[in-house]
Parts: sequence; C-alpha cells; structure tokens
Amino acid sequence: MTIAITGASGALGRTTADLVLRTVDPREVVLTTRHPESLADLAARGVEVRRVDFADQGTLTTAFQGVDRLLLVSTDAIGARLGPQRAAIAAAAEAGVGHLVYTSVPDPVPANPALVVDDHAGTEWVLANAGPKWTVLRNNLYTHMQVPVVEQAIASGTFVTNGGVGTTAYVTREDCAAAAAAVLTQDGHEDRAYDVTGPEALSAADLADLAREIGGREVEVVHVDDTAFAAGLRAAGLPDGAVELVTSFGASTRGGFLATTSPVVSDLTGREPTAVADVLRAALA
Repeated sequence: MTIAITGASGALGRTTADLVLRTVDPREVVLTTRHPESLADLAARGVEVRRVDFADQGTLTTAFQGVDRLLLVSTDAIGARLGPQRAAIAAAAEAGVGHLVYTSVPDPVPANPALVVDDHAGTEWVLANAGPKWTVLRNNLYTHMQVPVVEQAIASGTFVTNGGVGTTAYVTREDCAAAAAAVLTQDGHEDRAYDVTGPEALSAADLADLAREIGGREVEVVHVDDTAFAAGLRAAGLPDGAVELVTSFGASTRGGFLATTSPVVSDLTGREPTAVADVLRAALA
C-alpha cells in the first residue's frame, strides 16, 4: 500500500510524514510539495518526492498515480483554496486513490463565524461526493499559537479577549499529526469525521490563570468586542489578513464552535493528547 501526503514541506505535513515513516517502508511513501528540495533528506531515504502545486493543473495530472491513501493537507490560501483543493480531489479520484484524508476545522457550519469555514465546508462536501472513501480530521486550534498570547499577558498584566466566556479545545500540531498518521496506517476509519482536540477546553480565564502561575504576577482578563479586539491587533502590528482571521476565531470561541473535546487522539494513537498547561510551562517557565 502506498501512502501520500500533500504539503509535506509544511509543519503538519512534515511531522505526519516523519511519524508515518516510523512504521512504513520509505519506498511506499510519496510526498508532494511545491518545494521538493526541502525534502531532500527524506528522498535520500527512499521516499518519492513529487513537485505538486494545487494551483497548477499540469502538476496534478500525474501527482497521485499509484497512491492508495492520501492525506490532503489544507493549503494556507484562506478564501482562495476551495478551487485548487477541488482540483486536487478530482485528480486523486481520477488516479484511483482509494481513501482521501482531509484536514479541516471544527464545526464547519454556516453559523460558525471563523473565516476558514467556507473553504473547509466546501472541500468536505466535494470530498464526500468525489467517489473514494474519505476521512475528515477536524483539527482544533493549535496550542502553540497561545504561547505568544500568554507571554504577552504576562508582560502586560492583561489578557485581552473577544471570546467571551467561550472555551477552546486547543490541540498540539504533533497530536494532529499523530492522528493523521494513524488514520493513514490503520484500517476502519473510512467515511468518518473526527474532532481532533486536546484533553480539555479552556477559557480566557483559564489561560489567564496559567499566565499568573507561570509569570508569577497578577493577570486581569479584559473582555472586548470584535471591533476593539481587531483594533488592538492592528496596533500590535498584525497585518489585516491575520487580524481578520484571529478575530474570527475569537468570535467562533464565543459562539461555542471550538468547545467540543473528544477522545480521538487517544483512541487513534494509544496515548493522551498533550495538555495546554504542559506546552505553556515548557515554553515560558
């Protein structure tokens, strides 16, 4: 059986590839990327590296030939990735790929205000109707994204949030990669959607408590609306695209769309997911 991973030079794709290669012969692994030179070390081990760009139809023609299972890592072109991802799914189906795995987002429903929802919901629909078996991995927000947030809270003494009292089941990228590697190398996950989460859902107050513990100083939670939150991010120097994205995730948190926790990581990997507190303490203590 041949396993392929797209976006394999990115952080999630590369981590997943490294985990797959712990149990799979390198000659049965295909990695696709826009930058093949970045995977030269894996190519030297016997992995087949193919240059593939979802936006370049010419590279999709033979991209997935001989592949049985494919991890389709969502691209970073937010708002413009549905078309290229649709093309990649069509190419995979035409090549005879039997099982497609896609990295999505929690609760991709119209009411969810997260900026990424439309792309993911559209891709999930295409995937379910493409023909091959499918699995959707709905990865929650990455834990490491909270490290600079908590670091800033410690420095300023305030934790500013537009998430209200909502909670988020933050998950590490490594746990997401482990879940993906398990689905790629195990049977029995066809035609299912999995919520890939950390072990608990945390609020802004919970993160502020951790900031107090780690920083050894008082940290006050400051609740603001979306407009004020976005203005603060711009004042901190974030570009408009990042401001809109981060603000939308706060609104999604406030609406309860990121609060679900699941045992998926432990069920798939046999170990518990990493707690946010452990990541923050290691990074900041």
